[in-house]
Amino acid sequence: MEPIVVISVLGGLIIILLFAGAPIKPLRFIGQGVVKLLIGALFLFFLNAFGSQFGIHVPINFATSAVSGFLGLPGLAALVAIQTWVI
Repeated sequence: MEPIVVISVLGGLIIILLFAGAPIKPLRFIGQGVVKLLIGALFLFFLNAFGSQFGIHVPINFATSAVSGFLGLPGLAALVAIQTWVI
């Protein structure tokens, strides 16, 4: 094969991969964010299910799911503290 053909094919493949790979990265971040929101909602569901015995209830909405999903258990503890002592 001619070296020009090989270099052209490889260059074309690199350009195609650059353009095709660009939209995949933002979708990955959006997907990870949605998964964290769902995990936060599950944290809140289990907190409300088991915390009802102790009088703990944190509403499940977008903001509280985001806090508990992105911050994890410390965020969940912060929501309980805010619900208990502030509100």
